[in-house]
Amino acid sequence: MIYKSASDWRNAPQKRVLFFAMSGLGKTYLSKMLRETGDWFHYSIDYRIGTRYMGEKIADNAKREAMKVPFLRDLLRSNSIYIGSNISFDDLKPMSSYLGKPGDPALGGLEWDEYTRRQDEFQDAEVAALLDTGHFIDRSVALYQYPHFVCDTGGSICEWVDADDPNDPVLSELASKTLMVWIKGTEAHTAELIRRFDQEPKPMSYDPAFLLATWQAYLAEFNVAPDRVNPDDFIRWAFAKALAHRQPRYQAMADKWGITVPQHAVENVKDTEGFVSMIADALEMRG
Repeated sequence: MIYKSASDWRNAPQKRVLFFAMSGLGKTYLSKMLRETGDWFHYSIDYRIGTRYMGEKIADNAKREAMKVPFLRDLLRSNSIYIGSNISFDDLKPMSSYLGKPGDPALGGLEWDEYTRRQDEFQDAEVAALLDTGHFIDRSVALYQYPHFVCDTGGSICEWVDADDPNDPVLSELASKTLMVWIKGTEAHTAELIRRFDQEPKPMSYDPAFLLATWQAYLAEFNVAPDRVNPDDFIRWAFAKALAHRQPRYQAMADKWGITVPQHAVENVKDTEGFVSMIADALEMRG
């Protein structure tokens, strides 16, 4: 790790951290808090994906839907209107809408082949965005003169890496540039995430092998044809399984490549001093 001890961390003139965890555990809360101090450059992986790597695909998807409406089709073909993605740090819905959900087209579902094609696109985009971290660290100093850097990753980072491989290209790059910090939730947090997701299911990205096995298990358990699947029902059913699937992957990443902070500690952080102390405590516990 780039900081060997709590004192190394506290005394570092340039502090560089990367958060990973399931959505809803505080990654973006901490990143925004640090950004708003004016001393931290905030690099959002999801924002980078939605602008640099998938922006055109997202906009084209919206145009494709608009072309189904005669009034809008005529305006688009004559360049009378503009359709684009208004993605932001706080609103990533355009990217979620592009990823979509598999199932019955009449219920807004995508055919399986199209759904998995978009999943593959997202995987490529996320890996590329993660590997851009070093570039943005350099850019944040050379261009904007920020002393500190925070990277806010998406929940699916664990799907594309092998924490047990000491030469994993993504983890090797990230750990050489940042202190990787896992925000670990409790069983109560997991239950709350499931409750929230049940109320507002949203598209996610998964490891292809896990996704295929989960899809096949759903079709078998409910004895339903792929084109008759209720898209929201499937992703609700898959979400709890995804949490269980990801937890040991996050744990391995933290054990071998970074540190762990409990989610309740994140809730207690109100300022930079509290954040620095939380990370120092985690480094001391790791030894």
